Amino acid sequence: MRTPRLGSAAGASALCLLAVTACSGGGGGDDRMHVWMYQDTLVVVQEGAVERFNGASETEAVIDEVPGDSYEERLRTAMGSSEKPDVFFNWGGGSIEPYVEQDMLVPLDDMLAENPEFADSFIPSILEAGKVDGVQYGIPLRGTQPVILFYNETVFEEAGAEPPETWQDILDLVDTFTEEGVTPFALAGADPWTEQMWLQYLVDRIGGPEVFARIVEGDSEGWRDPAVLEAARMVQELVDQGAFGNSYASVSYTEGAASALLSEGRAAMHLMGSWEYSTILDQNEEFATNDLGYVAFPPIEGGEGDPANVVGNPTNYFSVSAETEYTDQAMEFLTYMSQEEYVADMVANGEVPTTTNAEEVVADSPSPDFATFQYEMVRDAPHFQLSWDQALPPEVATPMVTEIESLFNGESTPEQFVDALAAL
Repeated sequence: MRTPRLGSAAGASALCLLAVTACSGGGGGDDRMHVWMYQDTLVVVQEGAVERFNGASETEAVIDEVPGDSYEERLRTAMGSSEKPDVFFNWGGGSIEPYVEQDMLVPLDDMLAENPEFADSFIPSILEAGKVDGVQYGIPLRGTQPVILFYNETVFEEAGAEPPETWQDILDLVDTFTEEGVTPFALAGADPWTEQMWLQYLVDRIGGPEVFARIVEGDSEGWRDPAVLEAARMVQELVDQGAFGNSYASVSYTEGAASALLSEGRAAMHLMGSWEYSTILDQNEEFATNDLGYVAFPPIEGGEGDPANVVGNPTNYFSVSAETEYTDQAMEFLTYMSQEEYVADMVANGEVPTTTNAEEVVADSPSPDFATFQYEMVRDAPHFQLSWDQALPPEVATPMVTEIESLFNGESTPEQFVDALAAL
């Protein structure tokens, strides 16, 4: 499942009552190196790394699991206090930019330069997403989550259709499945971050990664790039053509409704992150095993973006607090993120690793065909764009998602959409 960036409005004292251990990190005076982790089922992989680290180091590391729905708020609170974690989980990009601006993180360029084999162990586009202003501050710690175009093979066969290879194919398939009485694309409009994926791919395919790079760098006029307006118009065309049906605004992803539309044959396709495979496997194992197809988002004729580029969540990252007493030990711990045991644990838990030369390990995945497709897609991508709402700081990301929702719901025109974003 997509690891969302959600903040809590609760105060620091209330947050500490929820999980005392997570408020005792870095600066807690207990002579241990505190590693903050987003609390979910995959933390077992990082627990294994800590256990191996403790077996080889004189410094004891400990994982503090922080509930996901309050993770960012609690991290902000801790980073502004004497209780900073020594090492902490994050999303890279905009999620750590405020800490970089305040010189609160350790730059990792020197460490990577001194350990070239470690630096080269990660897929370049993944490592790149852990940078801020060209400086490395994050080391990949989890699997990759690209956005993929999933489709129902049975529905396609019954309609005599083939998976799309061009944008015109997309438009033609909308007409084909509408005539068949099938919603062309499932869309969970009740969770508008799902709509964002369409714009991410369209802007990249039309204008290339430079368009959004300008926006990330703080130039709000970047939203006025012709690629953004063209992408918004293409979204409007899809909506008007009935690509998402008539009730998508009330369809929820978190409740599994959009995934069910695809698996039950009521929708032909679904643009979603790679975690969709696990979601459908849990909902309908027979469909996931026998009838779920997947392809890359198609190129757009005349577009400047490389068709091999991907969008989504490159991975999550570990960063190191500048005030830690364990800088050397933290650097050593980071190297565990590419060790064979660590990568094997990731694959065993259904993750697709971000390390190079992992083909043989991926083949041992519980779902080898899909894992291999996903791994090769990311490995060969010239650029991997982090999800917009995670690449941008919250004060921009939150209203941006609201404007995306308005565009999809027909409450604003493409021109109004661009003006609203440029004004953020």
